[in-house]
Amino acid sequence: MTPPPTPPAPAAPPPASRSTTEPVLAVRGLDVDIAGSRILTGITFDVPATGVTALLGRNGVGKTTTLRAVLGLLPDGGRITAGEVTFTGEIITHEPTHRTIRRGIGYAPEDRGVFAHLTVAENLTLAERPGSRHHYDLVHDLFPELAARRTQHAGTLSGGQQQMVALARTLLNDNTLVIVDEPTKGLAPRVVTETAEVLERAAQHLPMLLVEQNLAVVRRLADRAVVLDAGQVVHTGTAHDLLSDTERTTALLGVGSRTRTGRTHGAA
Repeated sequence: MTPPPTPPAPAAPPPASRSTTEPVLAVRGLDVDIAGSRILTGITFDVPATGVTALLGRNGVGKTTTLRAVLGLLPDGGRITAGEVTFTGEIITHEPTHRTIRRGIGYAPEDRGVFAHLTVAENLTLAERPGSRHHYDLVHDLFPELAARRTQHAGTLSGGQQQMVALARTLLNDNTLVIVDEPTKGLAPRVVTETAEVLERAAQHLPMLLVEQNLAVVRRLADRAVVLDAGQVVHTGTAHDLLSDTERTTALLGVGSRTRTGRTHGAA
């Protein structure tokens, strides 16, 4: 009897058609004012076309504001006053958010942003971008629990499950970059580990710009690190070099990269 055919592997978003030596995202000399106060000054960094770039720093130094400036999501009274943002070689500095997202950026915000009164399936359907393939095979491979809970209202999910929905939306379309803000914030240690595993697998398909306070997660995922302090970039380099230097990690992030027990702590 002929055995049944092996099912195909989950479809993944196609790789970007540009050189991997060119950054997928480039931020140059970005100044941002909010309500008349200078929040970011001269922010400059690249996100390469492969791997994970971690945007690090103590609380309140401008990490989330940097992401929002890139995506055109600054609050009322916020504006870019100098500098330039390019995505896949094209200037997007003052572009409306919906146009930037349609260029191929998936975004998982810090507050997860799920629609509580809609089901998991409806949350994903809303994320479908016209003109893109929709990679449900990949999403359900990475997040099998979401397939089982497809008819459950998102507001009744645990924090970790809501984070799965937020991440799934970033991987559903043909994106070129994923931006993820504080994916493990407020999660139980077991769920943090599960989330890191999913992010690690997702990063095999797409480059990622990651804001994360848990340095154990950064150590596991990140290839490069960009550190902010007081709204300015104060360090760029490999994540390994930064986190293996306890003195420098303490100076830049206010924490040691390892305790005497070997456990990595997150920045406060």
